[in-house]
Amino acid sequence: MFSHPAHFIALGLGSGLSPFAPGTAGTLWAWLAYLVIAPWFTPAQFGWFLLVSLLIGWWACTVCARNMRVADPGNIVWDEIVAFWIILWLVMPTGFLGQLIAFGLFRYFDAAKPGPVAWADKAFKGTGARGGFGIMFDDLVAAFCTLLVFALWRFWS
Repeated sequence: MFSHPAHFIALGLGSGLSPFAPGTAGTLWAWLAYLVIAPWFTPAQFGWFLLVSLLIGWWACTVCARNMRVADPGNIVWDEIVAFWIILWLVMPTGFLGQLIAFGLFRYFDAAKPGPVAWADKAFKGTGARGGFGIMFDDLVAAFCTLLVFALWRFWS
């Protein structure tokens, strides 16, 4: 993890090294980190922070996957982290129940990969920058699906 800065980032500052469900561990880390860092930003500033996090994540995931010699290693969780930050950024302010529902929906879409998430997971496989983008892309689609369901739930409740 400490052999290259990209590994430290892509492995979610260590959360991706969880022996059980690293994607869930990374998402839980993202949730906690969001609650700690978001108050320091305006919503617009956090949007810029997300954009930078996406670009750095693309680079870090590309380098880490290449060095691990695996197209989409399960221990790379920066994609879950940034995707869940996007979700929280857009659903806040919401209480614990709303955050928990967002967490559960995101984990479902990310793990089960229904419909568009499965397409996104297959669309950019490979090595190099394309593969790094693919690692990030399916989680962004899972975040979009989560936000869509969350918005429909909010609309109908």
